[in-house]
Amino acid sequence: MAKNPYFKEKVKAIEVNKKSVSELLDAMANTGFQGRKLAEVAHTWEKMVKDPKVTILFGYAASLSTTGQWKIVNWLIENRYIDVLVGTGANLSEDIVEAMGNSYWKGSQNANDIDLMKADVNRYYDVYGSEVDYMQMTELIAEFIVNELEENIPYSSREFLYKFGLWLGKRGIKSIVATAAKYKVPIFCPAIVDSPYGDAGLIAKSQGFNLVLDNMKDYIEFMSLGKKIKDSGVIYIGGGVPKDFIQLIAVTADLLYAGRAIPGRKASVFRAKRGKDGELVETYYPHQYAIQITTDSPQWGSLSGCTFEEAMSWGKEAENAPKVQVYCDATIALPIVTHAMAERLKKKRKGADLTSIFKNQ
Repeated sequence: MAKNPYFKEKVKAIEVNKKSVSELLDAMANTGFQGRKLAEVAHTWEKMVKDPKVTILFGYAASLSTTGQWKIVNWLIENRYIDVLVGTGANLSEDIVEAMGNSYWKGSQNANDIDLMKADVNRYYDVYGSEVDYMQMTELIAEFIVNELEENIPYSSREFLYKFGLWLGKRGIKSIVATAAKYKVPIFCPAIVDSPYGDAGLIAKSQGFNLVLDNMKDYIEFMSLGKKIKDSGVIYIGGGVPKDFIQLIAVTADLLYAGRAIPGRKASVFRAKRGKDGELVETYYPHQYAIQITTDSPQWGSLSGCTFEEAMSWGKEAENAPKVQVYCDATIALPIVTHAMAERLKKKRKGADLTSIFKNQ
């Protein structure tokens, strides 16, 4: 009887015994559904870390810092398991509350929210935060703006967050932006005003200081990183603006140059011919690795839920790139994957050298 070509690797039931987190994920790699995908995320991230040609771009979406995830991000930065961070303003500010010495509190999603509002409590699903602490953090950002920045000078979010990170570090406030500034890992926040940073800008304005944040300068700075990258790998915690911003460097960085090609870099996808001679006008540099931890699904048409296969139609992911999406709450997946990495990876990664972007700062 002919061997069935579809039967290549057996599913192996998990034996309950003493295992490290890494060993458990190895066992899950031989199971099915999202358990196997979670193991594949860890294995693919490890491959990225060990690939000397890869620059790792990390998208950090939603409001996860309130749930105890922010020190994991610090660890990733310190070990250079990521090279560039693109985050939401919430994730890059709400961790400062704890870094200042204040706290978030375990709560309930079934609480009376009107009572919480009267008690100056902000609810993040089942996490409580103090409005007083939140405003203390916002006022701290405003203090930095008014006392440390130049009025009417256009700052990219990367410039702003680097300066702010250095300022926080001098005060012993070891938040994500402070850690990134210390290790010279650039942070971009394309929607920065949709957060306490925007609120702090309003406070500064009330004191007569005019803060200017330049989105186009941000975009140009980010796309200019394309010249410094050999290959790129992407990791998305959630989706949203951070995911789209990072995805675009694969397909729009060429537009920064008149010849529609990144100088000194070999492209692997060519698209959008036009004109009577069919001259080439688009040169793409798809990501060579791709990971996403998400609870969004693709059928609603959002970028957050978009599959990496769909992204291939745009040229954003390489055809043969390892591509893994696990449909799981990041507060479950991220701690498990990073603890497995801590067990497997015994030394810090050198990381991509992007320090030239910090010149003149």
